[in-house]
Amino acid sequence: MSALEKITVVGAGLMGHGIAQVFALAGHRVAITDPAAAALDSVRARIRANLRDLGLDEAAADRVRPLADLRDALAAADFVVEAAAENLAVKQALFQQIEAAAPGHAILASNTSVIPITQIMQHLSRRENCVGTHWWNPPYLVPLVEVIGTQWTSAPVIEQTMALHRRLGKTPVHVKRDVPGFIGNRLQHALWREAITLVELGICDAEAVDTVVKASFGRRLAVLGPLENADLVGTDLTLAIHQTVLPAIDSRPAPSPYLERLVASKKLGMKSGEGFRAWTKDQTDVLRLAVMQHLKAALQSDAAEK
Repeated sequence: MSALEKITVVGAGLMGHGIAQVFALAGHRVAITDPAAAALDSVRARIRANLRDLGLDEAAADRVRPLADLRDALAAADFVVEAAAENLAVKQALFQQIEAAAPGHAILASNTSVIPITQIMQHLSRRENCVGTHWWNPPYLVPLVEVIGTQWTSAPVIEQTMALHRRLGKTPVHVKRDVPGFIGNRLQHALWREAITLVELGICDAEAVDTVVKASFGRRLAVLGPLENADLVGTDLTLAIHQTVLPAIDSRPAPSPYLERLVASKKLGMKSGEGFRAWTKDQTDVLRLAVMQHLKAALQSDAAEK
């Protein structure tokens, strides 16, 4: 085991329990804490259920130790992952507490999806020990972890964090500049912005957008990244296409008014029964199950190739 043996996860919700599960399955001792007693009390049971569903050793859940007191959870930590609410003020206040309670050598990481790590860590004293580690949901099924350094992060901290996540069996990628959304969410939401615009302008409906993505280039994305594809067809053809299509693609720096109207009218997607499309509970359940089955099959395929 490496020097980064003892892990603390701050937050036992959707992301936190999955992150703790991955570390525990790899043999790490994991302390986990959360101010919500219900989340903390159920965390081992949720991890066991995930492991059972994947056909993995449920005993790994026993390496996860729920602790109500933040200071107790951090007392012996080598590596800390924060998985709290996606709110800058909340994260800044929490990291003040984390830095005060964690050992001086500990690496402090935030699992934020889009907030720049520089903003979260700017008021800390040991900023050279601070990084971002953006896991994707569900953490135990999606391999990517974006490792984000700031202007203060030391090179050894980046190297240790990358190595730690490789040993977990994850696929870490170094984000060399700390920008909102990092890499994955910038790409994902660029696609979403144009998808929303197509519906907003009446070019097609939401179902058509999703069908086009899933039945065309989405089929290739798992094995052919966008820049690989550009090299495959040729940068000359890529340039020619861009000269025609880019001027017509949405470049507004603000959210779509159409999206704002949906939210204002309480059309919040599957949780309200309607968003871009109308959803019954059965349709929602079928889609969620299909996504999980797809991700589990991909994980099994990855394991078989190793």
